[in-house]
Amino acid sequence: MSDEPLYRLSDHAREEAERRGISLDLVDTIMRSPGQVIKAHLDRRVYQSKVKIGNKLYLVRAVVEQSEPLLVITVYRTSKIDKYWSDNA
Repeated sequence: MSDEPLYRLSDHAREEAERRGISLDLVDTIMRSPGQVIKAHLDRRVYQSKVKIGNKLYLVRAVVEQSEPLLVITVYRTSKIDKYWSDNA
């Protein structure tokens, strides 16, 4: 088993998570066990999960570059679940 991490967080992703009130523990959970992984542009995927924050359901999305290890480019949450969630993924 390799000691190499599964993923790295870019400085931007770390700053955006903090600014948007998304804990790094939640980012870790989504990266290790995403509800969905959707192909994005180029060599990127979006790892996303539905998460209840307070009394509201959000979709937390991590844009991830497919490198070794994976690189989280940014992370954000949205209430527009139907826009991004794919029942075909």
